[in-house]
Amino acid sequence: MRLICGIVATLCGALVVFSFAGGVHPAGDSLAVFRWPLAIVFAVAVAFAPIARALRGVLVLAGLGVAAQGMVPDWRGGAASGFDIVLYQQNMLYSRETHDPWMGAVRASGANVVTLQEVSAQNKFVLGALSDVLPTQVYCDYAIVGGVAVLSSYPAIAGTEICADLDGVAAVQVETPHGPVWLVSIHLEWPWPHDQASQVARLIPVLEQLDGHVIIGGDFNAVAWSHSVAAIGHATGTHVIGPHARTFTAYGFPLGIDHILTGPAFAQQVDVMPKFGSDHHGVLAYLTRPSGP
Repeated sequence: MRLICGIVATLCGALVVFSFAGGVHPAGDSLAVFRWPLAIVFAVAVAFAPIARALRGVLVLAGLGVAAQGMVPDWRGGAASGFDIVLYQQNMLYSRETHDPWMGAVRASGANVVTLQEVSAQNKFVLGALSDVLPTQVYCDYAIVGGVAVLSSYPAIAGTEICADLDGVAAVQVETPHGPVWLVSIHLEWPWPHDQASQVARLIPVLEQLDGHVIIGGDFNAVAWSHSVAAIGHATGTHVIGPHARTFTAYGFPLGIDHILTGPAFAQQVDVMPKFGSDHHGVLAYLTRPSGP
């Protein structure tokens, strides 16, 4: 039994370590999805493995520490008041059949920014239906499942609209009461063996050109601690805000893959919303954009 635990601990430990290597090989980001359950199995197996007691204790604590990264909420900032940006992020689900409950939730939330993915022929009419409260709209074609879009009540700064050539990004700079802010909607492919790593590599030069404050909402198809999300955050001066919430379920396994990223100067409050007919939960963030450039 102790030998089996030693083998399991070695295997899970190796997989956990490789889950940090998304920058070396994109398979690392695929393993990052399972980092915290692998770390828990590692910690349990190590507790019964045939190794020295002192080392066993250190490894168990290390495994539990890594697991906590994916289980403990990550709040960078805190609750804020006097919000000037309320962002509703939603993967629409290209084939959804019900839209009124979701549109009602958007209106009730007071959202003045909405970022969307899987905007398809079947649901694209919601852009027009919300144009009375969100008249600034940028839609970009993407994949067969639908495009990406940014909607806002704030006026667009002329000439700032960006579509990343069928690579899953729509962006526009708007004028808020405290100054200009870039608003970005992003939809990434799944990690390895799919094409997420090369897609991110193509998008980085586009995102690096966004000068000033940036807010991103998207379906990243990657967990918050993945290399892909970190690379996008580094390129835009942003980081994931809010709890590590499970927003999507794949084969019965809950995943946190829908994120909102902002710069460090924003105050935040983040809520996970119902699906309202999609296969993804929405994410609602209350943000205060600081004064100044």
